[in-house]
Formats: sequence, C-alpha cells, structure tokens
Amino acid sequence: MNPNHALVRDLYAAFAAGDLPRLLSRFDARVVWNEAEGFPLADRTPYVGADAIVHGVFARLVEEWDAFEVRVGELAGDGDVVTMFGRYHARHRRTGRVLDVQCAHTWWLADGKIVRFQQMVDTAAVAAAVN
Repeated sequence: MNPNHALVRDLYAAFAAGDLPRLLSRFDARVVWNEAEGFPLADRTPYVGADAIVHGVFARLVEEWDAFEVRVGELAGDGDVVTMFGRYHARHRRTGRVLDVQCAHTWWLADGKIVRFQQMVDTAAVAAAVN
C-alpha cells in the first residue's frame, strides 16, 4: 500500500476512535484546512493550524451532530496528494434529520505530515439536514 494512503487511512481510524492526539500528530504545524463552500463550518475557512481545526471544525461537529461518521471508501492518488471518496453519516441534534451524503476529501502531504485539506460535499443535502 502507498505509505501516504496508509497515513490517510490512519487519520480516519483516529477520527473514528476519537483519538485526537493521534490525529493531530499527523498534521503539520501550519496545516491549512478548507471546508467546502456552503458547508455550515465553512464560515471560518481557511482554518490554519491544529488548534483552529479542533475548535472550528471537530468541536462543532460534536456539538451539532450525533455520531458524525466518515465512511471511508476508495483512496486515489499517488505521491503527495491523496483523495478519499466516501460518505458522511450523522443525525443533526437540533432537527433530528439524518445526513447520508457522498463526500470527497483531498489531502496534501509533505515529509509525512498533512499540510493541506480540502473538503468536497453535497452542501444542499447538508443544508436540508440542518434546516
């Protein structure tokens, strides 16, 4: 397996396990994180650095969604750019609506660390679950 694919798979495993230290250990100190335009957490994009990502993305996911899950599908790409094609699954805490939507994440790596992230998702489906 491509070592960068293994690193990205480990990121998702750490996220699923709630192992924030393991997840963050894979991020470069100046990692740049971009949520998809129109996604509810895109209001502070770009997030720069682990602290901004933890407070601006991960903490808000926990607050707003029950059991937010990234269902990892295919990984594509060679070298230092890896894209994951998968699905989000969760229930919105306020509306009770279920989210089950296709997503893609592109990860840029350098020296074994994540330096950039870009989320792509059907934001209309997300808005329907939130509103």
